[in-house]
Amino acid sequence: MKKPDIRREWILLLIIVVIALAVGTRAPVFLTWRNAMDIANDSAILAILVIGQMLVLLTRGIDLSVASNLALTGMACALVGRAFPDASIVVLVVLALALGALLGSINGWLITGFELPPIVVTLGTLSVYRGAIFVASHGAWISDQDIHVAIKELPRAVWLQIPVLVWIALLVVVVGALFLNLRKEGREIYALGGNPHAADYVGIRVPARLRLVYTLSGMLAGLAGLLWVGRYAIAYTELAAGYELTVVAACVIGGISIGGGVGSVLGASLGVLFIGVVNGALPVIQVSPFWQQAIAGAVIVVSVAVNARSGRRTGRQILERQGDGA
Repeated sequence: MKKPDIRREWILLLIIVVIALAVGTRAPVFLTWRNAMDIANDSAILAILVIGQMLVLLTRGIDLSVASNLALTGMACALVGRAFPDASIVVLVVLALALGALLGSINGWLITGFELPPIVVTLGTLSVYRGAIFVASHGAWISDQDIHVAIKELPRAVWLQIPVLVWIALLVVVVGALFLNLRKEGREIYALGGNPHAADYVGIRVPARLRLVYTLSGMLAGLAGLLWVGRYAIAYTELAAGYELTVVAACVIGGISIGGGVGSVLGASLGVLFIGVVNGALPVIQVSPFWQQAIAGAVIVVSVAVNARSGRRTGRQILERQGDGA
């Protein structure tokens, strides 16, 4: 299993701390507990999606349909909640997880069954799922008064002075780390991304693992859809449009290699935190929100370049060791 350079994670953490302290010097309110919880709460849904996207990127794939999956699942939960006001939150959560997993598994089956590029498949399902939202809702919005009370209460609750939404994100992050580091399937995902041909040669069921990661990514997107609709109390066709780019950005910033096989849950979490801190800092220092896209894009380019350089350095080190052994 290839691990990212630990120094990269420390450097990213240092950058986050420097940004927070610099902004806090200008606006002390930025360093308060309340603001920290606001940033964590704003970043929680992104963290859930990033763990799913990370699994896909580790296999040299990409899931561009996560935001559409989120929107479609969120709309479905909103429609079911409106039709069945007595439905429990457990039923609605199970519905979100199941529908999200189904939509994600469609990506996996198309990729493995027809040997299609993941970017092509998920770009296609991105549009299909958006169209399905329009068909299901007839193009109408579902607003606050029509959202099931339990859906709104779940992400807005607070436990031990920490929003439940943050607790859910932390649970997903911990489970994701345990899965990748302790489960056989997790280690096989790293091996698959590192060298697909070698993974197949040693007996790893490559198609099954690919279907697994896309299903898990879809399942987490479904959960995120329920939480998004509950937190913002609205569901509509263009919900979270373009958010898949932010998800990929957080992964890349956190050191998840788009070449597969390299990355950690800690790094991905720091990528989420970086975006959360930057997005929280820009309004405080009165920077136009239009700059957020430009800043995120610049950071992605730099992160990809750093990842590529790190990968080449690792490759040279491996060749040098092999040469010395010869």
